[in-house]
Amino acid sequence: MTTRILALPALALLLTGCTATTGKPSAADAAKFLDSAETRLLAASNEAGRASWVYSTHITEDTEAISALANERQIGLAVELAKEAAKYDGLTLPPDQARKMKLLKLSLSLAAPADPKLREETTKLAAAMEGAYGKFKVCPEGVTPPNEKCIAESQISRIMAESRDPKELLRVWNGWHSNAPPMRKDYARFVSLANQGAKELGFADSGAMWRSKYDMPPDEFAKELDRLWGQVKPLYDSLHTYARKRLRAKYGDAVPATGPIPAHLLGNLWSQSWDNVYPLIAPAGSDMGFDLTQILKAKKYDEREMARAGERFFTSLGFEKLPPTFWERSMFAKPRDREVVCHASAWDVDNVNDLRIKMCIQITGEEFAVVHHELGHNFYQRAYNTQPFLFRDSANDGFHEAIGDTIALSITPEYLVKLGFLAKPTDPSKDTGLLLHRALEKVAFLPFGLLVDQWRWKVFSGEVKPDNYNTAWWELKKKYQGVVPATARAEEFFDPGAKYHVPGNVPYTRYFLAHILQFQFHRALAKAAGCTQPLHRCSIYESKEAGAKLQQMLALGASKPWPEALKAMTGEDKIDATAILDYFAPLKQWLDEQNKGETVGW
Repeated sequence: MTTRILALPALALLLTGCTATTGKPSAADAAKFLDSAETRLLAASNEAGRASWVYSTHITEDTEAISALANERQIGLAVELAKEAAKYDGLTLPPDQARKMKLLKLSLSLAAPADPKLREETTKLAAAMEGAYGKFKVCPEGVTPPNEKCIAESQISRIMAESRDPKELLRVWNGWHSNAPPMRKDYARFVSLANQGAKELGFADSGAMWRSKYDMPPDEFAKELDRLWGQVKPLYDSLHTYARKRLRAKYGDAVPATGPIPAHLLGNLWSQSWDNVYPLIAPAGSDMGFDLTQILKAKKYDEREMARAGERFFTSLGFEKLPPTFWERSMFAKPRDREVVCHASAWDVDNVNDLRIKMCIQITGEEFAVVHHELGHNFYQRAYNTQPFLFRDSANDGFHEAIGDTIALSITPEYLVKLGFLAKPTDPSKDTGLLLHRALEKVAFLPFGLLVDQWRWKVFSGEVKPDNYNTAWWELKKKYQGVVPATARAEEFFDPGAKYHVPGNVPYTRYFLAHILQFQFHRALAKAAGCTQPLHRCSIYESKEAGAKLQQMLALGASKPWPEALKAMTGEDKIDATAILDYFAPLKQWLDEQNKGETVGW
């Protein structure tokens, strides 16, 4: 699975503006404050969004400086506004205004200090770390960038996905992670500054600020994550045990018979999804029945046609086509003449209808799903664009990530038949292969989706200090994923920095939630579509009934607490992992049979 981020980094720094009041504020003062704030929010977000787009699609010192300046202005106003909102505490306000006040205080991912010099330092550090990540390369021994022999993330990811040479995999894995140590000192300083800003807003630290955004107390939210992980861990343990056994059959003693799996042998730079090693671990006779990558290439799909296919899915549900500007302004392929941030992302630059995606699209089955995912963000953004500005967001950040993946779950054999990719649906005897491949993508991701922020929350709180960054990272990797490095990774390394979302300061728990929610959404929409097949064979393509239910939730944006938005589509007001268990139930039974006699877990 390719990791994706929602929209622009600046969108996570959304708040701006300040309205003065005299004496004891009234409800009328609060209404005026909110009106003024939303007007200024829109202008600031658009300015920062355009600057961030230019920077992400053309990385230079100048575009970095312009983006940092726009973000600095936005964050400075954001902090002022969040503090101003606190003046209206205690007032009895209409529900929509009370929710807006709450969102004003909680919508920041980065609360830079109020001091102008420290605020400038914070935003420059944030831009510099993101820019440094965008320039990461792996070079042959003795070669340093810039050099045409050095390769970037997309090429490195391809090697990790396709190579079966353990020496090459380890070389590339080590090379990529060796890029991050220079930003370690900057990251430590960034954490200190971000915490100072969070404390000025009344939070214990930045992690506490992040955890406060989920319509429940931070400690209760942390318990919810534990509950959800407890629901899915037995399924993950079964998958891990089976994968370890099959990889050992391929790589011999490089993979232990019991215990954790070496990180570089799982087909992904971060071991966050394992679908690339499917050919190594799929038993005889359980192939998926088709190769979507080969089909796309045989159909001569290019980058734009990949996006067109995703758009057609949404229009089949009753959604309007994307605006012409989407096709004029999006980045579909990596430019040859400049550095860009290739991580796939979806953008709403004017917060109305200037929708775009930024991708370096590869013509693969994996990227076909990624395109559907990113367009899920865009159609969500457009669905709530008539809401007041503060409500132009998802019910919680996990919802935004889940919507596109919900659509991707409908990329079933039945869907591919309707596209003309297959002559007929694959036989049910192929379902084990289909489910195993999807589990290697979705189930394997769950602990990684959890641990990134578990590490950051410990860093923000001071439980993990700078001289223990790397050790703590690998302790969590082992605890949650059952994954370890093949070579010693002492404190001279900074392996968390080799994952974009850490230097990019993008909260990551949203992806864990999304991987639970997407199956809950899919179950509800499949029911609306009248699907009577097993859940993993249901596609909502062409179902106007499912599209109407989806639209009903999307249009709410952030105007209601997420349990209400969830209930609008699913009839349930609690995140529930039983849908993922339902989806993979046939596979779990099969895995348990394969694992007889094995030590389950690590």
